[in-house]
Amino acid sequence: MDDTKTHLTRDGIRLYHPADFAGMERAGRLAAQILDDIADHVVPGQTTGRLDQLIEEWVKAAGATSATIGYKGYQHASCISVNHVVCHGIPGDKKLKDGDILNIDVTVIVDGWYGDTSRMYVAGKPSRKAERLMQVTHDALMLGVEAARPGNTFGDIGHAIQTYVEGQRMSVVRDFCGHGLGRVFHAPPNVLHYGRPGTGPRLEPGMFFTIEPMVNLGRPETKVLADDWTAVTRDKSLSAQFEHSIGITDQGCEVFTLSPGNRFHPTWATGQGDSF
Repeated sequence: MDDTKTHLTRDGIRLYHPADFAGMERAGRLAAQILDDIADHVVPGQTTGRLDQLIEEWVKAAGATSATIGYKGYQHASCISVNHVVCHGIPGDKKLKDGDILNIDVTVIVDGWYGDTSRMYVAGKPSRKAERLMQVTHDALMLGVEAARPGNTFGDIGHAIQTYVEGQRMSVVRDFCGHGLGRVFHAPPNVLHYGRPGTGPRLEPGMFFTIEPMVNLGRPETKVLADDWTAVTRDKSLSAQFEHSIGITDQGCEVFTLSPGNRFHPTWATGQGDSF
């Protein structure tokens, strides 16, 4: 890519050209399609390792590259976080049980552009509290997306998410955040899912970043296990996460990772909730 097409804001955030949105659309569409396709395989008795194997096969079949295989030594095409795992869960041999909830996070590289998205799934039937947690987390993400428009600030995004979640008597994880992306996996800014209105860098057309709130039924504190990847809730409470990659436009924002099959929300199969 010719770097003369982009420039940095005073906060070190890269601004992309309107023509660059097409590359992000292709990458985001593939990542979202893979997460659509994996939904039918999330069933009791399935292993997270098999889910990851399928995802890796589909990335390769599409002629794309997994952004996570080899990233800081990570060896899988997805992160799969079950129940009280907040993020960065490592796929393995453990079988899913009826009622387990899980986040699957996939990042692909298509023609040099990064598509990053995650969403929640259920093996079997969720408990009522798990169902409510997923709904609140989904709605918090969409409130964050709604706040992502030129003239607003990153603090406005975080505030929209935090106030809604805490109003539902749940907590927002502070230890992990969203991030800039585009021709790289992670770049400025850090996109916090909490904050005060009017604070932080101002949103400008051409900014590409993720919004990916993690919400806990209990307290917000997390800890990272000995594998140096898996983050869990300290109080063992259930956790959920939804993630979209977006680009700021002149009028608002474009979501690059919309579900082609309207399967973004885990209750799509029963007709509950909204899907995006």
